[in-house]
Amino acid sequence: MSDKSPRYISNLTRDTYALILAGGRGSRLHELTTWRAKPALYFGGKFRIIDFPLSNCINSGIRRIGVVTQYKSHSLIRHLVRGWGHFKKELGESVEILPASQRFSENWYEGTADAVFQNIDIIRDELPKFVMILSGDHIYRMDYANLLARHVETGAKMTVCCMKVPLEEAAGAFGVMSVDEEYRIKGFTEKPANPDPVPNEPDLCLASMGNYVFDTEFLFEQLARDAETSGSERDFGKDIIPSIIKDHDVFAYPFQSSENEHVYWRDVGTLDSFWEANMEMVAPVPALNLYDRKWPIWTYQEQLPPAKFVWEDHDRRGEAINSVVSGGCIVSGSTLRRSLCFSNVRVHSYGLIEEAVILPDVEIKRHCKLRKVIIDRGCIIPEGTVIGYDHDEDRRRGFRVSEKGVVLVTREMLGQPVGSTALG
Repeated sequence: MSDKSPRYISNLTRDTYALILAGGRGSRLHELTTWRAKPALYFGGKFRIIDFPLSNCINSGIRRIGVVTQYKSHSLIRHLVRGWGHFKKELGESVEILPASQRFSENWYEGTADAVFQNIDIIRDELPKFVMILSGDHIYRMDYANLLARHVETGAKMTVCCMKVPLEEAAGAFGVMSVDEEYRIKGFTEKPANPDPVPNEPDLCLASMGNYVFDTEFLFEQLARDAETSGSERDFGKDIIPSIIKDHDVFAYPFQSSENEHVYWRDVGTLDSFWEANMEMVAPVPALNLYDRKWPIWTYQEQLPPAKFVWEDHDRRGEAINSVVSGGCIVSGSTLRRSLCFSNVRVHSYGLIEEAVILPDVEIKRHCKLRKVIIDRGCIIPEGTVIGYDHDEDRRRGFRVSEKGVVLVTREMLGQPVGSTALG
C-alpha cells in the first residue's frame, strides 16, 4: 500500500491537472437552459452547479484547473471570472476557461473525449503526472485526493469514479461497470436493462459518475488513437473505456463520503430532479450539508443586505417556515413554506408561496398563490396570480408542467421581455 501521509497526498494533488467538462446543454431542463449551460444553473439558494466540482478541487488540494465550455457559456464564463478568477498562476494555481475554439479540427467539441483532445496542448504545458476529468453538472462533495491515492495504489492506467446504486434504479439510467472482486473493470454497458451487480453485493451495481483519473501519457495515447478511429463518437463512456479495459488495468473507485455523512450525489438533469434536489436543502437536516466549514462550497455572490421579513398583522405577516432565503430578499406580509429564495427576491403582501424554487431577481406581487413551482430569474409575477393548483390551467397559460407536477415559469412564458437580468 502507498504512503497515506499528508505530504504524499499533497504531492499527488500538486501533480494533477483537473479538467471540468462544463459544456453540457441540459436539454431535459427545457427553458431553464435556454439562456445558460447546465453547469451555470443555480442551486441551493446561493450557488451554481459548477461551484461544486470546483470547490471539491480546491478543498482536495488540486489548484490547476481547466473549465471546458461550449453551449451558451456567457453566464458561466462571467461567473467563473467573477468568482474564480483570483488564483495566482505564478504560485502554481489557476482556473482557466477553455472554450471550444477548433484548435485541432474544424469541428466544435464532438464528445467528452474530443473536448479533452482539443485541449491536449494546454494540458501538456502543465506537465502533470495525472489528469482528472470531471463532469461539471452534478451536485456532490468529494475528496479527490482519496481517488488519486487509490489510482496510484492499484497501478491503474485509468480509474473510473462510480456510485453504488440499487439495481432497479440503475436499469436504463446509468452507464454501469462490471468488476471483479478487486474492482478491476471487466466490462462497461451504457444504460443496461439488467445491470451486473457488485461482487458480494447482489442488490447493487456500479454506476459511472463521469469522473476519471488517467496517467497523463496514457491519456494522450488513447485520445490520439480515438481521434483517428473511424465511427467513434469521441466519448469516454462509449468509446475510450470499452476500448482499453481488455488490455490495460482500469479500476472502479466507489465514491465514499466521510464516516458521519451519507453519500450524496445528484444529477439535476430534469425539472423534477432539479426541484427535488433544491427541496432537499430546506429540510431541517438536509441530505447535503452546506454549512460544513471544513468543506466549504465557494461561489461568487454580489454583496447584498441581509434578508428581511416585515409586517405582523393578523392577516399580513412576513414569514418563512422551513425555507432558505438568501441575501437581498424582502418578504413583505406573505408566507413562505418549504421554499427556497435566491438573492434579490421580492415577495409582496397577502401571498402564500409553497414548495417553490425562486431564482434571483424575481418579484412576486400581492395576493399571489404559488405551489410546487420553479420561477426563473427576473420574472415578475403579476398581482393575484395563482400557479400550481390547476395544471390544465397552468398549461393553457403557457407554463411547462413536468411529469411530477412541477410548474416552470419563465419571463417569456409571462410575455415579459428577456433583458440582461434574465440571462444569468
